[in-house]
Amino acid sequence: MDDNIAGSGFHGVYLLYCVNPKFKGHTYIGYTVNPNRRIKQHNGGVDKGGAYKTSRKKPWNMILIVHGFPNDIIALQFEWAWQKPTVSRRLKSAATKKKPRERPVQYCFRILSELLRVGPWNRLPLHIRWLMREYEMEFDPRCLPPFHMTVVYGPLVSRKAKQKAVSSEDQRPDHKEKCIKCLDVIKIDEKLIRCPKSGCTMTAHMFCLARDFLHCGNEGGLFCLPVDGNCPQCKGSLLWGDLVKPAESIPSAEDVDEDTDDHWTQGLRL
Repeated sequence: MDDNIAGSGFHGVYLLYCVNPKFKGHTYIGYTVNPNRRIKQHNGGVDKGGAYKTSRKKPWNMILIVHGFPNDIIALQFEWAWQKPTVSRRLKSAATKKKPRERPVQYCFRILSELLRVGPWNRLPLHIRWLMREYEMEFDPRCLPPFHMTVVYGPLVSRKAKQKAVSSEDQRPDHKEKCIKCLDVIKIDEKLIRCPKSGCTMTAHMFCLARDFLHCGNEGGLFCLPVDGNCPQCKGSLLWGDLVKPAESIPSAEDVDEDTDDHWTQGLRL
């Protein structure tokens, strides 16, 4: 799937930067299922669906978005902590107060750097996307995001919900496939994972492979969401986020706001 096309059940938390000369440098943090539509709403004002806090300070640029959250609840928790870092329990040990001479956008980015390193978000396969590269800031070497998160660039492309990319489910052959871990046949209504390595034919139940990754990483019983592991067949190193990457896309402007599609994490207890 194209990295610039957002996945099924898209949930993103974004950072706006005000370019109105009177309020230049002001920032706003929000949550969206469709960033392309949301920035138009902010710049259209309250009457167009924008937030009251941004209405009188338009225009705004959406400069950064963090996406890859499994559902709206976890994304909204992230949004709240980013908006209110001084009262967030997740950031108790971090320096959350704004420093002297620290610009608002620098402060927002510093808090983001801290949030990406604390639970529950530090185990998610998140993407930190700079939508406008001229605003890019470097992570402090002492506060880098976890290795399984990616920094990416460029705008997200909206695509009709009906135009689905091909997924592992769509590629199932007619013959029955077995899980490499439990050896049971993988039923059509069960989540299937394939190894993406060239020449490897490994298939497994999603939950079987998740348990294997956690066990091999000595994390069994501590977490329900793996970060990485090795393919049981080819022994290749795999990131969990790459294995479960969804194949659908964010709705275009004329589609409905709500995301109702199932996400692979709905069966896990985060």
